[in-house]
Amino acid sequence: MKLFKTWIEILYPRHCPVCHDIAVPGGQKICTSCKGKLKPITGPRCYKCSKPLESREQEYCTDCQKPHHFDQGIGIFTYGSVLKESLFRLKYGNRQEYGIFYGQFAAQYSRKQIEIWNPQVIIPIPLHKKKLAKRGYNQAELIASALGKELGIKTDTTVLKRKIYTKPQKDLSNRERKKNLEHAFETRGDLPWKRILLVDDIYTTGSTIEACTRATIDEAAKTLKKAGAEKVWFLTIGIGADT
Repeated sequence: MKLFKTWIEILYPRHCPVCHDIAVPGGQKICTSCKGKLKPITGPRCYKCSKPLESREQEYCTDCQKPHHFDQGIGIFTYGSVLKESLFRLKYGNRQEYGIFYGQFAAQYSRKQIEIWNPQVIIPIPLHKKKLAKRGYNQAELIASALGKELGIKTDTTVLKRKIYTKPQKDLSNRERKKNLEHAFETRGDLPWKRILLVDDIYTTGSTIEACTRATIDEAAKTLKKAGAEKVWFLTIGIGADT
């Protein structure tokens, strides 16, 4: 098995999620010299969504002073230029190994918080079947699968479905984004879990070109709670700054 794995790594070497060249030394998921360029968030955070805050005296970010359907969340990295490029290549450049790397890293970084939440299942934010067919994979599913494997938590991709092919969020106003996502999700069959962890690649708010992805997570949480979930949390790899 070890020899087989070595041959796989020779034939299909991993690319570094930071510099995007083949990771050095060989067999690693990220270049040794690039590790310092991906720094997990430290310091004060929003109690609700975990967005980084400037002051420890501040409990909530601007956006979380409004009610949300999710109960709490955690983002691993600030959504800056290095991570933007990395997640772009994960989604649109077929760098599927990045999803595995980020899922495994997230498990190490967020293990204690997830143990406190104690979710029964991990559910990736689903893509519409048309978008999935075009891309060939769901980046959130890659992250969720690696996360669940590391933490020993079941991952499910069958219960939550995206039933509406929504317009790109970046082309819409805040009001249009919310309307665009209404009833975008549905649950299939009975929901056998009460405590659910949603996983996606990014969580942003406001009117930036990256768009408000918080609305997507919130609408998915709303759908799951209507189906009987009592607690819905989220984990994302990138999270935007307070605006």
